[in-house]
Amino acid sequence: MTLSSVAAMFFNLRFVLIGFLFGAAGVTGAVAVGADSAPPVAKKMNVVLVLADDFGWTDLACYGSKLYETPNIDQLAKDGMKFTQNYSACTVCSPTRSAIMTGKYPARTHITDWIPGQMPENPKLIVPDWTKYLPLEETTIANDFHKAGYATASIGKWHLGKEPYYPEKHGFDFNIAGTDKPNTDHYFSPYQIPTLEDGPKGEYVTDRLTNEAIKFIDKNAKEDKPFFLYLPHFAVHLPTQGKKPLIEKYEAKITKDMAQNNAVYAAMIDSLDQSVGRIRDELTKLKIADNTLVIFVSDNGGRVPTTSNLPLRVGKGSCYEGGTRVPLIVYWPGITKPGSVCDTPVISMDLYPTIMSIVGISDGAKNAVDGVSLVPLLREDGKLKRDELFWHYPHYQHYQLGGATPYSAIRKGDFKLIEYLDDKPTELYNLKDDIGEKHDLAGEMPDKVKELRDRLHAWRTEVGAQMPTKNPNYDPSKPEHETPKKLEGSKERTGMVKPAPTADQLLDAKT
Repeated sequence: MTLSSVAAMFFNLRFVLIGFLFGAAGVTGAVAVGADSAPPVAKKMNVVLVLADDFGWTDLACYGSKLYETPNIDQLAKDGMKFTQNYSACTVCSPTRSAIMTGKYPARTHITDWIPGQMPENPKLIVPDWTKYLPLEETTIANDFHKAGYATASIGKWHLGKEPYYPEKHGFDFNIAGTDKPNTDHYFSPYQIPTLEDGPKGEYVTDRLTNEAIKFIDKNAKEDKPFFLYLPHFAVHLPTQGKKPLIEKYEAKITKDMAQNNAVYAAMIDSLDQSVGRIRDELTKLKIADNTLVIFVSDNGGRVPTTSNLPLRVGKGSCYEGGTRVPLIVYWPGITKPGSVCDTPVISMDLYPTIMSIVGISDGAKNAVDGVSLVPLLREDGKLKRDELFWHYPHYQHYQLGGATPYSAIRKGDFKLIEYLDDKPTELYNLKDDIGEKHDLAGEMPDKVKELRDRLHAWRTEVGAQMPTKNPNYDPSKPEHETPKKLEGSKERTGMVKPAPTADQLLDAKT
């Protein structure tokens, strides 16, 4: 072999190596490079996960609201994919938040109620000894991101245990405003949140969390470091407190025929929508929008009567669709077809493996045993192999309108079966024909009831679900659903909604 032929062979091998590196890096839209150019390295995708609190299925204009104005989140749906049958893992918040963090059913982790939960005074059943924190042994989505070299931040509500179980113990570099509390009592500064420094008097917490999120984004964009931003807003959880100009805006808009008619709540939604818009604008300004996955979702259904989830039945705290069917919008730049809509049933646990798959963390989500990747749906090139979803809530929720007694439920195909764990009869609905769950088919379809009940029982065994037990002190002569006398919080939390104070009123009270 001559010297010239050896040189030619190595020259050709050089181009083969460059081509291989392009393929391995998964570079999209790569341009040709010369022999002296280094092959580009694929940039890790950033992730922004916005979690709204108690945000109902129809609390967005793009999901049918006639009152609430949500142009920024609507634009996210226009740019990405809107899911019409997305479910929260539970009808209340802490279990869903643990499901998002771990990819596991709440029944598997035994985090099955809002923390710390509350029992009625005369229950037929005693709830099990459930877990009131997110165990440190659990691998979270933040752990996987941290291991992969991402900057990670949790900015907002945590509600998964006291200080030993705070976000920074679960893979987050930063925890801003996260505590064990279910909500903030003060949407206007001073907040009285130990993990959030007070801002100027009257500052609105939704705006403040957004400011903190933008600082985090800016810092990591400047350092060219990939980031995972978990932004669990307090909004729109009680107490209803909105900014005065927005309240006045919606007071002028409300008409008698509107099912949704709370101007203060509408103002809170408006501020939340502005938050999403500000974050997306910042991503665009920093020229990283095309490399940032953005997801908007809720932790459980909207709280009735603060809002209306119609045509769904009731809301938060309920075993019906209004308690668990919630918005989900995913914008995956360059992949999701603008304005696409997906009708496949999906659930909270799916976010973990979906995000890991999208960003290419191949060893991530190994412990997310109950979630499945939604990538085939987002790419619109496949379907999910799974056709069943489950809920298990061995607790009571009587201080929410339409609240539940202990129950388990299964959705398989179009059918949903609700099995109460006391002596109430099982219910069966065909959600395709009866989204409002008005026609109980249990008496008409006993074979379907048996099929679904048997599968539900098998699933409970598979995940090690905890079951309630009979209360030996139950007094049938007293109301079973009597609410505890020392119910945490104000009258507003018992369902008796009154007009919330405006920023001006709160400031007047302080001065």
